Amino acid sequence: MNPDKHAFSDSLTEQVLAAVFEVSNTLGAGFLEKVYERALLRELGLRGLRTTAQAAFVVKYKGFAVGEYFADILVEDTPMVELKCVDRLANEHTAQCLNYLKVSGRTVCLLVNFQRPKVEWKRIVLDFQIAT
Repeated sequence: MNPDKHAFSDSLTEQVLAAVFEVSNTLGAGFLEKVYERALLRELGLRGLRTTAQAAFVVKYKGFAVGEYFADILVEDTPMVELKCVDRLANEHTAQCLNYLKVSGRTVCLLVNFQRPKVEWKRIVLDFQIAT
């Protein structure tokens, strides 16, 4: 990844996290995931960021489509945001994000858990080159 793209990605990550914290501070814990998704989409839009909800990515096996993944939010076509409302983030949530990154060709996913009074998050980075 070139340094300019990396700096852009870090800056965008910071903007997304600022929006996540705003949603968490405003709504608090205890709502369903869909409520946080809609609120975060609204907050990101208010901050002038372009988003896609439920971004679809096709899983291929030997040239054939065998499934589809849906990332909760894609921001400015770069970082993915995967939202959870669970007691604790677990390894399977991280694995889910890594699979999203592999399938989409993206490199950054923010895993966010709104279930706790203090929002929990992880930045997951997959740094690889896709063969074309």
